[in-house]
Amino acid sequence: MDLQAIEMSPELTESVEVILVDDDPDVLAGVGQMLELANFSVTPLSSGGDIRRRLASERLGVIVSDIRMPEFDGLSLLEEVRSIDTDLPVILITGHGDVPMAVEAMRKGAYDFIEKPFSSDRLIQSVTKAVEKRSLTNENRRLRRELDNASGIESILRGQSPAIAALRQQVRRCAEADVDVLIYGETGTGKDLVARCLHQFSRRSKGHFVAINCAALPESLLQSEFFGYAAGAFTGAAKRRTGKFEYASGGTVFLDEIEGMPLHLQAELLRVLENRSIVRLGENEEIPIDIRVVSAAKTDLSQAVENGTFRADLFYRLNVLSMSIPPLRERLEDIPLLFQHFVRSILGQGDEPPPLAPQLLNALITHSWPGNVRQLQAAATRHALGFPIEVDPEELNSGSIATSGTLDEIVARLERHVIRSALVSADGNVEQASRLIGVPKRTLYHKIKSLGIEKP
Repeated sequence: MDLQAIEMSPELTESVEVILVDDDPDVLAGVGQMLELANFSVTPLSSGGDIRRRLASERLGVIVSDIRMPEFDGLSLLEEVRSIDTDLPVILITGHGDVPMAVEAMRKGAYDFIEKPFSSDRLIQSVTKAVEKRSLTNENRRLRRELDNASGIESILRGQSPAIAALRQQVRRCAEADVDVLIYGETGTGKDLVARCLHQFSRRSKGHFVAINCAALPESLLQSEFFGYAAGAFTGAAKRRTGKFEYASGGTVFLDEIEGMPLHLQAELLRVLENRSIVRLGENEEIPIDIRVVSAAKTDLSQAVENGTFRADLFYRLNVLSMSIPPLRERLEDIPLLFQHFVRSILGQGDEPPPLAPQLLNALITHSWPGNVRQLQAAATRHALGFPIEVDPEELNSGSIATSGTLDEIVARLERHVIRSALVSADGNVEQASRLIGVPKRTLYHKIKSLGIEKP
């Protein structure tokens, strides 16, 4: 038999366990060796007790069982398996006189039956298909759990790309260090989400998270909003007010668009950061505060320092730790997952969004998304409500995929984009995806693994 003739990825054969059930030790040894030579992970079982204990375990794979055994016949095994997991493939091996029983088992949900005597090709082909089916079932369940039951930072900073995975790891490390952090990112990349993660996964999580948009507040109100004021400090100040910095004591202050802060207030902020105390307007007493400051900017603050629009001493004080959020065009493989997540959030958990049509998927991935995740969320909302997505074909910018990084990084990003698109279009079916992009299935499995692509 030519085992190379059957294209089976080692990734799949090793990830799904084949449980071989027979009361004859010689059959167990012979058939088990046959399957192991085809790179399957085989667990032989001979007694009814062994079978039941294995079914009670968490790791279930494909089951290959003789239909007649003294303690436990194949139909009884099928019924127990179906009561545990209706998607678990069961292949029954039958004698000539057991064919009617096997047909009845197929009617009740058995995956296949093989009549004795059988060739090794017949068995391995059946097990191969069953393992592929089980692998896809397990993968779909895993992705559904990620969407439905995501916890921790993965439920906030969603995505499977190496760029977003590296960002999550960086956020975890920075959250543990109780120092000030500076975040860089384009409009709509999620600077607020990253800041909230830094707070939520730090020791300050029980304190307040106070967000201030430095560019949105009128300059005349910034100082009173930051530090508060005493009664009578100015016209209209009827009673004392606690400022946002004092309110955030024990927690985190998030200063968004800090590049828009006026120079004179930058000096006040520097004093607060150095002394960790504030003085309310109209008072003289210094009030100690325990805060962590997370700042965010859309532009390079070092350049703003050179231009004279940002204080160098404040920049160095804020820039203890810094991180950059990748724009959406640098995490293309996250677009389908994020888009479907946003659609589901509009439809509700009970409604499953329809699969993405290839034309829509191509438009989503090749668009430049200058508004990043915020713009993608708006497009998903329109799609969920039945409105056309406003993506001008003239704005489609496939070139934006490959404009940054080394040649190897650009090629990897393009390959990841093409493979991910094909997998989504094929509903996770690797064989169908390989036909869509004209790549042998064995090669596609290798690329999926080497590029770290999560199969949908």
